[in-house]
Amino acid sequence: MSDFSTRLSALREQKGWSKTYVAKQIGLTSMQTYANYEYGRREPDFETTKKLANLFNVSTDYLLGREASDKSEIDLDRAIDNAMSFDGKPVTEHDRKMMKQLWKAYMAGKE
Repeated sequence: MSDFSTRLSALREQKGWSKTYVAKQIGLTSMQTYANYEYGRREPDFETTKKLANLFNVSTDYLLGREASDKSEIDLDRAIDNAMSFDGKPVTEHDRKMMKQLWKAYMAGKE
């Protein structure tokens, strides 16, 4: 999955929204079109990307993988890139996502 599809899926899941709900909110007539964005099978045009960014209250740069949502995410990405490997192999995108979720849950419990 691309940064775009991974972030899009994560943002929707964080909000607890269905794919159908998101599709309707951005003016798509087919939920499948939106689902294909999350699956990485299609990419939206610029106008649709702007609508998605507005809906999720993030920048288009964030959706496109050009920036993290906040400084803590940048620091966490950098730490994973610099320090994490398994048997000498870099972590996969799935592993990265799981580590970030675990770390965020751990940090939330410390507050």
